[in-house]
Amino acid sequence: MLGWFGRKKPGNALVAAVLLGLCLPFLAAGCTSVARITTLSEPRCQESVARAIATVLEAQGETSQVARRLAESTAIAMHSGDWGPRPFLVASPSGIDYSFFVQRKAPSCLLRLYGRQKGFVSYTNNLTYIATEPLAPCECAD
Repeated sequence: MLGWFGRKKPGNALVAAVLLGLCLPFLAAGCTSVARITTLSEPRCQESVARAIATVLEAQGETSQVARRLAESTAIAMHSGDWGPRPFLVASPSGIDYSFFVQRKAPSCLLRLYGRQKGFVSYTNNLTYIATEPLAPCECAD
């Protein structure tokens, strides 16, 4: 079969293979799984979670006092409830809602800030994330 300018058209299988080869790295990068922290009952892990959340919130412009208070209450809530592997929201008195999730990255876990919203203005970055903090010595499961 001839295509434009008299060249032979590539077969459908070849086109599909090339497109899959080009798109696969992008698809794999967007397939991050959400994990749950399995060691929140350990004080060192709970402190690590609170410290990581506070660090991220301060970097986003929250005052140190507000960031610490929100981080501690979030870590306590995460420990007392079965949150499962799902994203969670931290609502600040500044009017900004922060969207987080935990990712299992061997050998530890990462806290990822992927979105923030104030009123009708929101920003989401789920490819490179807004901020990332390690959660050592916590352990996670998918």
